[in-house]
Amino acid sequence: MKKSEIKFTVTLDENKMPVQIDWSASDAGIESSSKAIMLSVWDSKEKNTLRIDLWTKEMMVEDMKRFYHQSLLSMADSLERATGEKDAAKAMRHFAQDFGERMKLVMKNPVFPTD
Repeated sequence: MKKSEIKFTVTLDENKMPVQIDWSASDAGIESSSKAIMLSVWDSKEKNTLRIDLWTKEMMVEDMKRFYHQSLLSMADSLERATGEKDAAKAMRHFAQDFGERMKLVMKNPVFPTD
């Protein structure tokens, strides 16, 4: 059986705040740095989601808003692929559109009425 590793290395300052987040994916041959990560892991025994949310001091607020907006859209796509729940994924996309409008990241879109 083939194995693949995804590795995160977080450099902390003296106050244990992230200053650098490096990651690599062995199977894809990728090594990179990031200013933020959101990692969710499903604990099947506890039927609960475990989360790790980290961001560096350099992560700008506008970039964090974009990060959340794009993450919401990605979650909608993943939900649809994993479950086939088209209506639920569509509702998530509507929410992401509303969120994007509220954060002034996207323009109002008549296809996604938010009233």
